Amino acid sequence: MLGNFTYCNPTKLYFGKNALDNLGSELEKYGRNVLLVYGGGSIKKNGIYDKVVDVLRKCGKNIAEDAGVMPNPTVEKLREGIQRARAAKADFILAVGGGSVCDYAKAVSISVNCDEDPWDKYFVRWEEPDCRIIPVGCVLTMVGTGSEMNGGSVITNHAEKMKVGHVFGEEVFPKFSVLDPEFTFTLPKYQMVSGIYDIFNHICEQYFSGDDDNTSDYISEGLMRSVVHSSRIAVRNPEDYEARSNIMWTATWALNTLVAKGKTTDWEVHMLGQAVGAHTDATHGMTLAAVSLPYYRLIMPYGLKKFVRFAHNVWDVDCAGKTDEQIAREGLDAMENWMREIGLVMNITDLGANADMIDGLVKSTLIMQGGYKVLTEDDVRKIFAESL
Repeated sequence: MLGNFTYCNPTKLYFGKNALDNLGSELEKYGRNVLLVYGGGSIKKNGIYDKVVDVLRKCGKNIAEDAGVMPNPTVEKLREGIQRARAAKADFILAVGGGSVCDYAKAVSISVNCDEDPWDKYFVRWEEPDCRIIPVGCVLTMVGTGSEMNGGSVITNHAEKMKVGHVFGEEVFPKFSVLDPEFTFTLPKYQMVSGIYDIFNHICEQYFSGDDDNTSDYISEGLMRSVVHSSRIAVRNPEDYEARSNIMWTATWALNTLVAKGKTTDWEVHMLGQAVGAHTDATHGMTLAAVSLPYYRLIMPYGLKKFVRFAHNVWDVDCAGKTDEQIAREGLDAMENWMREIGLVMNITDLGANADMIDGLVKSTLIMQGGYKVLTEDDVRKIFAESL
């Protein structure tokens, strides 16, 4: 039975070619002091930085910069960003980059006026902000996280070997996001396919929870089929606009909270992958790919009905004359074949992990309650051992 829920998503999206033309009209709604947040400098090489700064200047904004946001933003970087925002008296934060930059900008936005340590408050105690929040806008250059249309933020604490995400309420959502698929064309293949799997797994984490025959599942199956189809085209031709635009749009819908409605949701693959990331600093989507199949094969018997549906509706597995277990296994085999086809990393060894790290990885893994099986410590250890 589809449960009761409330749905609200306040983020305004501008999508398509020349979507950046709408940036100026949005910036006019906010104060003069803008903190421009971005990553390692690729936006300066591909010209996006100049385009954004030109709009900011035409709008008469005072620009302060916070560059160098890493793929896995750290608590140290967050504290640096807080100081930069305070020094600039920032009225608005504009994130230009991928999901990590957007995540980081949201973390800064809720921390600038926070009287407590933001790591403890938001990422240990998982509390909501009770201070003034600086509004955030995003110009997306890499897709995968869905951070452009949700309240999520993920921060890494290397000292504690923890990488923790917090999904905040709608007041933390970006006020607007600019999505031009052409801005993603220059992304290296490794980053592109990493983002593609992040999208796919976001859908899986919501789909593989509960067996209700509800609308969310039908939407999820269509989104997964779209990702698989478009990924194959994009790997062959990264500048295929239709494929890249479909991937970008699917990434947004995969995690803008819509398909979670009526579902308990799982997120254990993310907890496993984030533990790997906390120890190795590996690319997020690749950590998910490396642990996914051992996890799903372990829980498959506990959610067999849904894995059969997944095999048939997403991977077109012929069910005739087969047991449910055979069908479900064929579905996961088809998923594995696709993952290898597009070039994903399939084990944590290639990401810098080794057998000596397993105790630490187990300790760094948060256990979620929403899936078909709540993992034991032995389950987590087995998954990591099979992921090596």
